[in-house]
Amino acid sequence: MFRSLEHGVAPGSSGRTAGSDEDPMIAGLLPLLLTLTAFLVPPAGAEITARNVRFVEYPDFPDAHSSWGSIGFSRTHGKVFVGVTNHRDRVGLYEYDPGPRRMRLCGFIADLANLRDFQWQAKIHSQIVEGPDGAMYFTTDGGESREEYLMEHPRGYAGGFFMRWDPATNRMTNLGMGLPYESLKDLAVDQATGLICAVSYPQVHFLTYDVRRNRLRDLGRLGSDHVPRVLFSDWWNNVYYPDWRQRLVKFEGDTGTMIFAGDSLPAFPGTPGEYIVTGITAYARDPGAGVIYLVTYGAKMLAFRPSQRGIGEVEDLGGIFDSPDKPAWNYYCPNLALGENGKLYYFIGGHGMYAVRGESIVLMEFDPASRRKRIVLEYPLRQISEVTGSDVKDKQGNLYFAGRRSDPVAEERGESGASRPFMIVFNPAREP
Repeated sequence: MFRSLEHGVAPGSSGRTAGSDEDPMIAGLLPLLLTLTAFLVPPAGAEITARNVRFVEYPDFPDAHSSWGSIGFSRTHGKVFVGVTNHRDRVGLYEYDPGPRRMRLCGFIADLANLRDFQWQAKIHSQIVEGPDGAMYFTTDGGESREEYLMEHPRGYAGGFFMRWDPATNRMTNLGMGLPYESLKDLAVDQATGLICAVSYPQVHFLTYDVRRNRLRDLGRLGSDHVPRVLFSDWWNNVYYPDWRQRLVKFEGDTGTMIFAGDSLPAFPGTPGEYIVTGITAYARDPGAGVIYLVTYGAKMLAFRPSQRGIGEVEDLGGIFDSPDKPAWNYYCPNLALGENGKLYYFIGGHGMYAVRGESIVLMEFDPASRRKRIVLEYPLRQISEVTGSDVKDKQGNLYFAGRRSDPVAEERGESGASRPFMIVFNPAREP
């Protein structure tokens, strides 16, 4: 357990050798000093263990099923917010206070936002993002077969909404619908003006919404087939999204214009088209280094260095997992966070795509400087079956993810993707 001392004096010995001329008092203190050193010097190559990870359950929602990237941190209030759903017709908003380690249910979206029965929402799929006013913004999603197959039916899905939650007053404001019959999969919020960018499902319309002027703009379709799920922004409040060829599309916040990259993001040879079209699954920002790390659906780790004007540069850091047992593009990772140690952490697995030893979830560590990666921890599906969330970190260096686990009780009821949701708190350096 302790670091070995190659030339130390064994505890309990006098510390003197035959013929030595050491001071007896000094020699007598050596065993004590060596014992103290063993406790004070951290072990060489200390490993991350299960004690670095903590699971937090969601109270007062017995039929909760999952959460889908719907997690965010408020710097103003020092709290984490998570959207949790039964994946049918109830969506709860949760607030987690890291100080007392308290998770509470703020309420259910339909009640908080005064939605009618025909305006049902099945989940929050977007990130929960703090705006310049200290409020938390998110969008809602149909996310259920009634949307998929009854899109234009009178009793089908009405459309997704923009929402604003004020943690200071515990008040929800319904900011209105996006497009009729379309979900809103993700959003980004301008930290200077409060302008919201969002993407719709299934027709992949790129939208902007000016909250102050109540002005919604539809800038057109950027994709087809499967809809990329993730928007992200840089420190100049430019917003990025991949089109159907996995080219970055940039919305410049100060000019209101869109710029298309000339080339697609890097992909492994042989990556199927349906993986390319799904684009980016997670991101983590490092403003100090001027880098935004990206994970693609084709399992690439990328370092994107944005510029205030133009697109910026993309560096291919390789795959998120290395194994000769399956194609390099066939790993699923809808989550990413950057530790205080400068290393990236992410969980691989879900949707039938796993890393090692059949069906299990692995927590990975990736060093961008050396490009070295390693498995940190491994979990069976009964403990973790999928993890989502991008770039959610508090001031203490704790990283937050939205997780779910396989649930035999839900499976008996025949629910699709049967699971139970919970929040994951992870700190690479200490117990969170």
